[in-house]
Amino acid sequence: MPKESATAVRRLEAAGAILVGKNNLDQFATGLVGVRSPYGVPRNPFDADFIPGGSSSGSAVAVASGEVAFALGTDTAGSGRVPAGFNNVVGVKPSIGLVSTAGVVPACRSLDCVSIFALTVEDGMSVLAATMGPDEADPYSRPAPAGFSLAAPPAQSFSFAVPSPAGRKFFGDGEYERLFGEAVRRMESLGGRKREIDFAPFAAAAEILYSDAGVAERIAAVGDFLRDQPASVLPVTRAIIERGRDASAADVYRARERLMVLRARARVALGDADCLMVPTAPTQYRIAEVERDPFAFNANLGTYSNFVNLLDMAAIALPSGFTAAGLPFGVTLIGSAFSEPVLAGIAQKFERAAALPLGASRKNQLAASAEDAPRPAT
Repeated sequence: MPKESATAVRRLEAAGAILVGKNNLDQFATGLVGVRSPYGVPRNPFDADFIPGGSSSGSAVAVASGEVAFALGTDTAGSGRVPAGFNNVVGVKPSIGLVSTAGVVPACRSLDCVSIFALTVEDGMSVLAATMGPDEADPYSRPAPAGFSLAAPPAQSFSFAVPSPAGRKFFGDGEYERLFGEAVRRMESLGGRKREIDFAPFAAAAEILYSDAGVAERIAAVGDFLRDQPASVLPVTRAIIERGRDASAADVYRARERLMVLRARARVALGDADCLMVPTAPTQYRIAEVERDPFAFNANLGTYSNFVNLLDMAAIALPSGFTAAGLPFGVTLIGSAFSEPVLAGIAQKFERAAALPLGASRKNQLAASAEDAPRPAT
């Protein structure tokens, strides 16, 4: 039991937020499926047979179901984005260090971020504004650069990159592939200038995350708990984290050097594009499918999310449409560190054009905005 609230929670309460409680998630934030919990599986509000996405499954489900106005999660490899995509909500993944992680149980301390789930981009950015800022209690905290402002006006024109067709993976999901094509065309209709890029350096960076060297940091974070309380750890969680014990110090440094090379290549690939747009996830699975193969399907879900923190980037996950079966599909806008104002401006344009229901409700976003607008004085 914690002795005090996390910095992000204290800042929100100081801003007037009402804390409702804590949410379920994949144990030790190790997973993108949302079903690896000793406390049960948060039910996907669109179809309970399907996974809710993880690791911050309960947070996304709570927002989508209308239980709360917003929720906090974590994000190391997509935990604050994949659940947003599967629950038709917005997921804000801030730049590393912009929001303090003091008080957060770590997964990979150097990569962890406090993420935000909300029904709209505006709400998500309001929560970010209330939580961000340096914190001496967090060794990875860092101030935003001079001139950084979430209130910056959106750019009148923008360019966006997408993976070239050869670099896209949907694992046989034709519906998600179709919906991503629609999202690209919607972005172009908003005046965005599309450029197809080589996705290889991003994909290569993603592979480092769950290599033995990549998992070693998880051992540093929770290895003692795994050793001291073995009965409390799910077998699938243990199998993933324990691999970190096999990595040598030399393996870790080689992985870091490899990552620095890939960061440079990714910057070249992205060029002067304002953002990279990708599917939030390449497909969605049923709970029963994940139970049959918990490792491969989880790995597939990280295709477009695992690299973001490793490459020191910011991201906003957005609802984009629905499959013929009524399941949500989302896209993610990704930019360099501290690109949140630029991403938010583009995201709000996309959000207004999509005009989708809010979460799992039937209320149209534009209609809701009109209803909530201030009434003229009488």
